Amino acid sequence: MNVTAKKIDDINIIISGIIDAKVTEDKVSELKAQAHKDGKELNKELEDAIQQSAESEVLKGFIEAGLNEAGIDVESILGQPSFHKYEKRDNGLYLEIAVSTSPSIDTNVDYTDIIPTFTQPDAAPEEVDTKLEELALQQGTFAAIDTPRAVQNNDVTLIDFEGSIDGVLFDGGAAEKFVLKVGSNSFIPGFEEQIIGMNYGEEKTITVTFPEDYSSADLAGKEAAFKVKLHEIQAQVPKEINDAFAKSILNDEKATLDMLRAKLADQINSQALSKFYNDELKPLLTKGLLSKFDFTLPANIVEQEIDAKVTERIQLMTQEEKDALNEDKSKFHALRESVRKEAEYSIKKVLIVEALAEKEGMSVDEQEILSALYYQAMMSGQDADELVKYYKENNLMQAAKMGLTEDKLFGKMLGLDKR
Repeated sequence: MNVTAKKIDDINIIISGIIDAKVTEDKVSELKAQAHKDGKELNKELEDAIQQSAESEVLKGFIEAGLNEAGIDVESILGQPSFHKYEKRDNGLYLEIAVSTSPSIDTNVDYTDIIPTFTQPDAAPEEVDTKLEELALQQGTFAAIDTPRAVQNNDVTLIDFEGSIDGVLFDGGAAEKFVLKVGSNSFIPGFEEQIIGMNYGEEKTITVTFPEDYSSADLAGKEAAFKVKLHEIQAQVPKEINDAFAKSILNDEKATLDMLRAKLADQINSQALSKFYNDELKPLLTKGLLSKFDFTLPANIVEQEIDAKVTERIQLMTQEEKDALNEDKSKFHALRESVRKEAEYSIKKVLIVEALAEKEGMSVDEQEILSALYYQAMMSGQDADELVKYYKENNLMQAAKMGLTEDKLFGKMLGLDKR
């Protein structure tokens, strides 16, 4: 193979040359002979697999030859090589492959002047009181309101109901003393709206139609009549806020109301700090670090990041906008260039964070990633196992690891890891 390596700069190289068709043919013959020796019967599927393996091995040898020409160790390559040209010619296959190595980042740069100063959040007594009252209401029980009145939207009602289709009762269509919040959309569409205006002891027949996609095929799309009786309207009565309430919330017999207030204050402060960190502190640190460090970026990694960002943008486009991109390639190229700077900043930040984290001896293991994902699922009401599965199937675990590494590093820079 005639291979040349041209250095674009200190970390980016273009490997070019021709792979003679005979080189690939010889490799295919070698692999076929080995398959025959192993007692494998050649068929189209195996021949296709052999062809792919041969091309892969030859390509690997081509890249290794180029790296050797450039005096670069294979282990120093960053990311995956990318094709610039792939042309079939009479004398073989002409290739131009871009390869990048890790940049040299001076971690001794003094960046202390870009670290913002800030005041830690301190929850006001009124905020804690509001949180206490919300908690007491959430833990409260329901009881009939003092003065009977007609049902309004968002009322919690106590009702009896009995449903039938063409005069015949159906399974699961009846209940007594059933608690229903009007406006919750937990019943068949149209049912709850017809409860509005009913008075205590009133009975009425409500007519609704089951959705066509209803879970029970016997009921789907059918009209049903429900006899409904209203017993009362209920309101949630908050728990009394005292030491006993604190014991039940904290699940600690030694707990006091002051302890609960302190816990709630910490929670309020933590939430406020988290929001301030994400909205203000993190962007300031990122901007400051990008200005402090100067090094060559790995071109192939930047191009891959551009690809990812372009894909994200396209997913948000209308079909008309997508068609316009397909019809006019200049628009597609313009889209790529519009995200280039953002992609460069993104890759530069990742490399800076990785270098500084390594200097500080910081690492994030799989258990930390899983813990963060389970917490995210809990806070957002998602299924934790499904979220982890999604991250693994979509190759997002590395991104999650990078995010945690960044937060660890920034937390240390801001002094938040000492709290």
